Amino acid sequence: MVDQGDGGTTVEGVTAGLAAQGYLADEGLATAVFLALRLGRPLLLEGDAGVGKTEVARALASWTGGPLVRLQCHEGLDAAQALYEWDHARQLLHLRAAEAAGRATEAGVEGLEGELYDERFLIRRPLLAALEGQPGEPAPVLLIDEIDRADDEFEAFLLELLADWAVTIPELGTVRAEVAPVAILTSNRTRDVHDALKRRCLYHWVEQPTFSREVAIVAVRAPEVEPALARQVALAVGGLRELGLYKPPGIAETIDWARALHTLGSTTLDEAVVGATLGAVVKYREDAERVKAHGIDTLVRRAVLGA
Repeated sequence: MVDQGDGGTTVEGVTAGLAAQGYLADEGLATAVFLALRLGRPLLLEGDAGVGKTEVARALASWTGGPLVRLQCHEGLDAAQALYEWDHARQLLHLRAAEAAGRATEAGVEGLEGELYDERFLIRRPLLAALEGQPGEPAPVLLIDEIDRADDEFEAFLLELLADWAVTIPELGTVRAEVAPVAILTSNRTRDVHDALKRRCLYHWVEQPTFSREVAIVAVRAPEVEPALARQVALAVGGLRELGLYKPPGIAETIDWARALHTLGSTTLDEAVVGATLGAVVKYREDAERVKAHGIDTLVRRAVLGA
């Protein structure tokens, strides 16, 4: 386990640290993570769905020992949902208890308001929670997942947060991070992220893995799968990616497919088992039809002979 201050003193150290958590990063990604740790900059990861962007943050948190704080972005997400809100139910109970005890008159309205906006009634959402790292402890790893799904207004709000690592709560004042979190932002590029946000971040495009790395990833994430089958699956998935599918399968689908085939007792690919399990790797009807039109037998033959 390392803390952010060490963060892996070399790119090779980062590669080894992530690998110890089951994440096999290529040199480009390991370099981007290394620089993000050493320079204290947010890292924006873009790439196709399923290539392992989110897993980078999980592996990094496991490696450094910092808590993983995840914010899942969606349309309509606003600062209140991402930062904090007040627990109105508990505030109301506190107010009624004060009234029952006769304290409402004694303390006055202003006194009770001060009690109602105490930190014990504050519900910390991910962005605020990520600011509460303590000196001497591993920095929190803040995962802002699928930022491309959020609205422009929320993206603009993030600019200020990423620049200062501080937010203002009107009732309590400014909360500033004593330990800046390690920030990982991901995007599937359903829309372009604004240039202003990109300027705040280091950037890396996460590529689909090479054949040899994909086989190695399956071996790490699904060790129960026979090596020969893992190679055939990786070759078959590579063939699927060449068909111009609407949703090309990522490494997540490769692992799922390998596990599904192993669960069925398969030790090699054949046309029947591929047809029966195609839904584990291809997730759109139109894509499945394209695969069938291309020929499942052709896909299987290439995978079996190539392995």
